[in-house]
Amino acid sequence: MTIEIDTQIRHVTKSGANLFRELGFAPDEAARFQAQSQQQIHATQALKEQLMRELLKWISDNHLKQADAAEILMVSRPRVSDVVNMKFSKFTIDTLVTMLSRVGKPVRLTMG
Repeated sequence: MTIEIDTQIRHVTKSGANLFRELGFAPDEAARFQAQSQQQIHATQALKEQLMRELLKWISDNHLKQADAAEILMVSRPRVSDVVNMKFSKFTIDTLVTMLSRVGKPVRLTMG
């Protein structure tokens, strides 16, 4: 028995378009959802940046090469390179928190 998978592209949302509007939400609701999602994205990026900067400080303070930092952090050297180059999209907050924990820098979350 052969199963055929439909891979035809029927619609492409243009970059920068409001995805919520594309999904059929009313214009005012789509605008609100878009604004909320952008705020959430920016907050997440700011948190990742803060965590990455702390990792960078640890690497610098300890005069580590990327390969040495990778061994201590238990990640690959390219992962350390991604931290050094601030490639936010390649990391979850959880991964960055785990890396900081491994070097004795526990993360505390404050709600306010």
